[in-house]
Amino acid sequence: MSWYEDLSLWSGFSDVLFSAERARHAAGLVATSPLLAFPPGSRILDQCCGAGFFAAPLARQGHRVTGVDIHRELLDRAAAETAEVASEASFVRADVREYVSPDAFDVVLNMYTSFGYFDEHDDNVQVLRNAYRSLVPGGKVIVDLLSKEIYASWVGPPKIVDVPGGMVVMRDTILDDWTRYRTDWTLVRGNRAEHTSLTCWVYSAAELKDMVTQAGFEKVECFGNFDGGPYDGAASRLIVRGTKA
Repeated sequence: MSWYEDLSLWSGFSDVLFSAERARHAAGLVATSPLLAFPPGSRILDQCCGAGFFAAPLARQGHRVTGVDIHRELLDRAAAETAEVASEASFVRADVREYVSPDAFDVVLNMYTSFGYFDEHDDNVQVLRNAYRSLVPGGKVIVDLLSKEIYASWVGPPKIVDVPGGMVVMRDTILDDWTRYRTDWTLVRGNRAEHTSLTCWVYSAAELKDMVTQAGFEKVECFGNFDGGPYDGAASRLIVRGTKA
């Protein structure tokens, strides 16, 4: 079983991954970011939607959102988050390497470094190809992640994140000549400790831009934050946007 298939990661470390603070942050981005300002009633596919932190505020704006994830428990949480606008949101249990709905969406989102999970590089490219096939002509894909350049600026000593009743110790290791990284997490509460780890590809802006182009997209752009600022030395995220011809 691959690490992303292990529900114990997503449930056991939910205080970090799905905190109320992260939900508020996502809602704030949907409300203010020019990159997430879509025409009214847009049909949006949220790949690897998790607990619906982006799907929920987008649905509340009146967009028709479809969230895809492999974990039923996370999809149930997303459905609960969108219960008051259930007519605008639907959730599908599927692998994003396989999920395609041809010409069905105006926008495809892949948010919060949910890209690069798969062991094979070509599988990660396939996720972008599926996004391309699922978009109408003129539709846009938006991929948001922690890039190689940004990751290099803060990787190093272990970090500690406080969670209710305890803390999570995070340690990162660079693998395969900066091709991938491994993150080891230890959750400590009282006299109990839980451990998990994940391994992910880490892409530079140039690499991801090439991948999006390889998947068929045109007018591929890189941004360094959700305000639409340039991808430069002050960038806090890598956000890549491409358009289906």
